[in-house]
Amino acid sequence: MQYLKSYLNRITERGNAGLAESISATAEEVGGKYLKNFSFTSHEIGLLFGNVQSGKTGQMFGIICKATDLGFPVFVLLTTDNVVLQQQTLDRVKSDLEGYCICGENDAGIFTENSLILPTIVVLKKNARILKLWANIFSSTGFMRGNPLFIIDDEADAASLNTLINKKGQSSINKYLDSIRSGASSSLYLQVTGTPQAIFLQTMVSGWHPLFTYYFNPGNGYLGGDFFFPKSGRPDCVTYLDALDQAERDIVIRHILVSAQIFASGGNVSNCLIHPSVRQSAHQNFASHIEKELEWCKANLKGAFSAELKKQYALLTPSKSAKVSFDQIMDTASQILTNDEAKILVMNGKTDVESNEYSKGCNFVIGGNTLGRGVTFPSLQTLYYTRTAKKPQADTMWQHSRIFGYDRDPGMMMVYIDERLYKLFADINATNNAIISQVEQGIDDIKIYYPEGLNPTRKNVLDTDHVAAISGGTNYYPLSPDNDTIEQITELLAQFSENEPYYQVNLRFIKEILSHVTADPDFKLSSFMAIFDMMLAEVPTTQGILIVRRNRDIAKGTGALLSPNDWQLGGSFPRKVVLTMYQVTGTKGWGGRLLWVPNIKLPQGSVYYDVIED
Repeated sequence: MQYLKSYLNRITERGNAGLAESISATAEEVGGKYLKNFSFTSHEIGLLFGNVQSGKTGQMFGIICKATDLGFPVFVLLTTDNVVLQQQTLDRVKSDLEGYCICGENDAGIFTENSLILPTIVVLKKNARILKLWANIFSSTGFMRGNPLFIIDDEADAASLNTLINKKGQSSINKYLDSIRSGASSSLYLQVTGTPQAIFLQTMVSGWHPLFTYYFNPGNGYLGGDFFFPKSGRPDCVTYLDALDQAERDIVIRHILVSAQIFASGGNVSNCLIHPSVRQSAHQNFASHIEKELEWCKANLKGAFSAELKKQYALLTPSKSAKVSFDQIMDTASQILTNDEAKILVMNGKTDVESNEYSKGCNFVIGGNTLGRGVTFPSLQTLYYTRTAKKPQADTMWQHSRIFGYDRDPGMMMVYIDERLYKLFADINATNNAIISQVEQGIDDIKIYYPEGLNPTRKNVLDTDHVAAISGGTNYYPLSPDNDTIEQITELLAQFSENEPYYQVNLRFIKEILSHVTADPDFKLSSFMAIFDMMLAEVPTTQGILIVRRNRDIAKGTGALLSPNDWQLGGSFPRKVVLTMYQVTGTKGWGGRLLWVPNIKLPQGSVYYDVIED
């Protein structure tokens, strides 16, 4: 049986030829590059990276099928520690994949009885008890002593990493995952996520830093970060809450309008997601506000509501269906309101909401943490987001982007958000694009950066002894500078006069200069080089500022060695890399050696992260 061909045929038969093509491309490339040449004697780790809600599940299934065709007999598919999500994933595996022995967490007997006659997929949630149980099952059967194990860890950055790394311990889930993969004669561990920040900031020695990364592009019709948070300007689908006098009323009217357009055009579901806070009390308060506004709409159906609806109707530009008449909109909206068809669903730790409750009808879904990773809302057209944190985390915020997806109508989208939060999301999108550029260009040492005040991920999974934060706008210089050959630096700088205040040069030229500077423990030269590679991957023509000064009779140990004027000059370029090269005479504490001393300043306002290996 050709497992990949069978899976692709099934997708195509469902009318998703474009998706089948995308999955095929990913499976064949990953298979050709990483699976075909797997030694079946080693333990390797890789990363499958895709945009949030861009179809990772289908891509994972395609890779499983390709791996089966290439001889992998056992797969463990990990989900988050969520009973509903684990069951949904198990059901989807059973419906989408043929020719496998498929086991849930309670199917040890089926696993043993099958005895690898059929290739096997075990779907487990990341729960310490469940993982310990299956580590023992794999060990007791003895199947894995002579067979490779393929582990696919969906949302691998969520619970799999060691949260006790800075306490010199190992968290339970991380320990049992280690036990499962090391119990096999060989293993391939594929991390899967749309937010790889924490994974890229793992050390190689930890065993959780990917040896390879594959990025798959989203398919046609996907609305993601570049649609909502472009490099410049603010799209029409974004409304700043600061500009609204009655935000809750505007949101309710807008969503009733969009729902009416969808229902009058033959659709059956329209969702509005409201994410005001992590606090459950805030969810209930907001539910009361929405209920109050729905009652106002109902009470003022023929008057003020109709007038406000007409204003918003004029701005509606549906692209997936013909715009229906206002009379039809009004009739459908009246039906929604008078029949109380608009549902308010509070979704948090206190209130369970099944997916079938928001799979049809007009819904206002309100919640906090439960509206993040792993949950998908069909036809999500309206988003209200005001959640704030003292120290926001980029990966957590990005997972809140439930509005990303394929079944959204771009002409009817609307995001209600504070201007400050919108800017943070735009910054996260910029870094996400920078990561993608590095992966696509084959850069192994992926670097990330964020504005000051925005953390890449939670601190408890980062080894504080080995993760360095390099602040933009700060001047960095070696305490004990040295040159591998001063002649080559001198030759490179010969064309630059110290009488000129500065020169604009390509960042690649700055890299060439620094390649002749001898590394110093206090001067993170390799980190700077990797950061420059990241910048060049994003914009190959990136320019920097070069300042050259010669014959400086400066004593060793006098700090950054910069004159007040040169310090000020470098600071006048806040958005560029600035390299200042001072040639010191060597007569004051330098042992009489003529040296070139570098001083580097990265773009202001950002923090750049680097993993320092021993």
